Order: sequence, then structure tokens, then C-alpha cells
Amino acid sequence: MASADSPVSNAWTRWQRVLFRFLFVYLLLYTSPWFLRLLGVNSVSRNYFRLVDWAVRASNARLFHVRETLIPTNGSGDTSWAWAELWLFLSVAAIGCAIWSALDRNRRSYPLLGYWLRTFTRYYLATYALSYGISKLFWLQMPFPTLSQMSTPLGDFLPMRFSWMFMGFSAPYQFFAGFMETAAGLLLLNRRTVTFGLFAATGTFINVVMINLSYDVPVKLFASHLLFASVFLLLFDTRRLVAFLVLNQPAPPTAAYEPPFTRPWQHWTALAAKAVVIVLILILPFESQWTRYKATVNQPDSVPFRAGVYDVVRYVVNGDTIPSLAADTVRWKDVIFDNAGFASVNTTDPLFWQRYRRGYFRYKADTATHTAVVWKTSAVPDSTFLFTMRYEIPDSGRVRLWTSVRNDSLYVELVRTPRHFQLAERQFHWLSEYNR
Repeated sequence: MASADSPVSNAWTRWQRVLFRFLFVYLLLYTSPWFLRLLGVNSVSRNYFRLVDWAVRASNARLFHVRETLIPTNGSGDTSWAWAELWLFLSVAAIGCAIWSALDRNRRSYPLLGYWLRTFTRYYLATYALSYGISKLFWLQMPFPTLSQMSTPLGDFLPMRFSWMFMGFSAPYQFFAGFMETAAGLLLLNRRTVTFGLFAATGTFINVVMINLSYDVPVKLFASHLLFASVFLLLFDTRRLVAFLVLNQPAPPTAAYEPPFTRPWQHWTALAAKAVVIVLILILPFESQWTRYKATVNQPDSVPFRAGVYDVVRYVVNGDTIPSLAADTVRWKDVIFDNAGFASVNTTDPLFWQRYRRGYFRYKADTATHTAVVWKTSAVPDSTFLFTMRYEIPDSGRVRLWTSVRNDSLYVELVRTPRHFQLAERQFHWLSEYNR
């Protein structure tokens, strides 16, 4: 593509024009959901997503065959549906590029469309750099490992969860990663610092993509698109960057992001639009994450159960005491109460939400009636009621539970253990006499 410092009247080569048409269509398709959410047009968004979903499923059934049954994006962004969507967008971009090239073969450049594509992509990058960066600044994206996680054997964790705990363990490192992402986003908001912001974004997203690839984090497609968008914008400055960084020659300032506005009302409209966008992608996310951070800091202790690891010393089903046997995967072996109503059981009983050979659940206690309601998962808006249990706390280190599970009466007696985790100490030493 023509260098950004070239006059807008300069003709582009044929391959530059073809590549621009393809990328224009593709990036427009890929970033449209972000733009619709930014505008807040929910009715248009819903109809757009229904159309895309229909197109993805229809094209997959007839052409791509990624999977016979497509799984929509959920906690994973690399589902079969996401891959089918990728092939669809690439195909539509190729067809659109071919039609566009046939109908518009005489045009020699696209300076105005190029400006809007660069601007649109720049704010798209800034949005997600700020979103992820601000979350990390408040240590919210990767929380510190819970007692349940620290009690799980390291070898039971999948690579993605291992990487999450690696980031969450160190508040300074997570803050540093968030600072770099936030700095990249802020630099992208100003035309004079776009190039600096793109270098910061490229370096940051290279690291993110490598983590996702190396630890099998299911955000590979999205992270790769953010990296691609950063490199794509840098390519517009190829000549000046090569001159300055490689050839040790002076380079003029970029004019790639200078608005092509000639009338005052256009200038003021653009400023007003930018102010709104900054509120939406910077001010409101910062306020939201700050509110979440305060709620996390002020998170109540586990009530009424004291947080900690509890061994199951008695496990009675229908009046029969069940001994603790290594081969018994259903009997509870220990119970861990984390803060804020989250807990887990050392069992593979599918009654609970299973993760890394532990059963997780959420509870809410009524201290007046000494009862607690138990739900299957830790996700508040999406959870399955399991049972109500009656509890008794004779002292600070002992808990007794009575409930009914699968029409069987269950009595469980717990004793808090003095389990100590060195990882929770967050040790740091400037002077280390030996390798730890």
C-alpha cells in the first residue's frame, strides 16, 4: 500500500489496491460487532448476530465442515463456530474483493477509504488494549490463586489455568502487563503518538499471542487479530520506519491519520465523536473496573465458615459411616471454604461442578436458621440449585453438616487443618543465598 507520507494523489500499485480491497472488506466484517456495541444499537446488533449465525451455520454445512455441530463462542473464542466464521469472512472478503476489483478497476488509490479504515482499526485496537489493560491494572483479569487451586496437584491443571495463576500470583507483573496495554491504548487515541502506540501494541500483543499459543489459552483467534491489526497499521508507515530504524535517515512525521476535513462543522463533529468514544472506551471502563476493584478489596470473609482447608473426619450416608478409601472417588475427602461464598470438595462426584478433580460449588448461609443453600457452579447468573444443608459450628476449627443428597441422608463432620501454602506468602528476596 502507498506509504502514509506519500501525497494522496499518488497511484497505488495493483497488488496494493487488491490487498486493500480484501482487507477493507475483511476488517469491516470482523470489527462490525465491536462498532455496533460501541454505538449501543441493540436491535441492530441482535439482527446482525442472527444473520451472521445463520450464514456461519449454512456455509459450514455446505462448504467448510469444521464440525458437524458447531459450538458457539462461550468462555472460549476458538470454538468450531468461531473457526467457521473465520472461513466465512475470508471467503466473503475474497469474493467482495474480486467483485470490487472488477467494477472499480480504473481507480488508482483509496485515500479517503484508507483514512477511515486506519481510524476505525485504530480505535478498535485502542478499545481492547484499554479494556484488557485497565482490568489488569486493578488485578481483576487474573485473580490470585484460591485455596482450592493451591490444594489441587499442579499436574492436574491444564496449561491455560496454569498460565492464569502464573499471572494472577504476581500483582506487580500483572500491573506491568496492564500498564503496557493501557499505555498502548492511550497512545493510539492521539494522532501524534499513533506510531509509538502501534509499536507498544505490537509488542504487547505478540506476548499475548505467544502465551495463548504456548499455554493453549482459547483466545488465539482474537489475540491474533489484534496483533494483525497492529501490524497492518504499521505497514502504512513502512517507508518512514525503514528509513529511520534501518537506514539511519531522517523520516518525516506521518500524515496517515490527519483527518480529511475541510469545513469547520466537520472538525467539531469529529471532536465531539472522539469525546464520546473516549468516554465509552476509557472513562466508563475505568469507572467500572474501579467499582469491581473496591468490591473485591472489601470482599467479606467466608461467613459463617472460616476460610481454610477442612478434612472430612466423618462421612455418614443413611446412618452408615463410609471410611476414607483411596479408590472411593465419590466420598468427600476434604472441603475448602474460600471467601465470599465459594467452596470446593475433594471428590469427582458429578453432583458438583467438576474442575481439576475437585467439585466446586457456591453457597449462601442464613446465620439465623443455621442453614446454607448450595448451588452447583460459581457463576452467579447461571447456577443449579443442589441442596440446603443445616450446619453447626461447635468451635473455630470444627463444622458439622446435615443434608440430603439424591434422597440419601448425609452427615459430614469437618476439622480445619493448619494447611500452610508457601505460595500464598508471595515471597520476594533481593538477596538469595541459594536457588529456591
